[in-house]
Amino acid sequence: MSGFLSDIQTIRQRARQHIEQGAVTAGYAADRETVLRLLNEALATELVCTLRYKRHYFMATGIHSEAAAAEFLEHANDEQEHADRIAERIVQLGGEPNFNPEGLSMRSHAEYVEGGTLREMIEEDLVAERIAIESYREIALYIGDKDPTTRRLFEEILAAEEEHAEDLVSLLGGLRSD
Repeated sequence: MSGFLSDIQTIRQRARQHIEQGAVTAGYAADRETVLRLLNEALATELVCTLRYKRHYFMATGIHSEAAAAEFLEHANDEQEHADRIAERIVQLGGEPNFNPEGLSMRSHAEYVEGGTLREMIEEDLVAERIAIESYREIALYIGDKDPTTRRLFEEILAAEEEHAEDLVSLLGGLRSD
């Protein structure tokens, strides 16, 4: 038998120990408290972004508002889905997702900036996406191989945030052509 896998009897024995810890096995190499803090910060970031996009969806006006509003709503729904996935991972790691609105903006990496015009809304959303991209990239690198599931979660959300940034750049380009 190859030497890459632990003795199956040892794996079985370890699996029976501390079963109340669910997904967190003896092989979990990350600092769980740090990962939970980072996940809760990401949760706050996604919730703030969801709220900002929802506001922009309802407040978009002007000649380009229909296309922008559709993009805002799509992004709001994506950000909510990200928040749900992050909250699920927090629970899998034995933590508690922090949905408390008090301090939400302080826990978030992105800011909640309303923006007065359609251009300002798009720009603020683009800034927030760029913050998320940079934050999530750093978090994925920090976690590395110590928690591959959480790292992949951040990488998947990072890819979506990069797509959002490109969508917003395209919307800005459409505004410039007028």
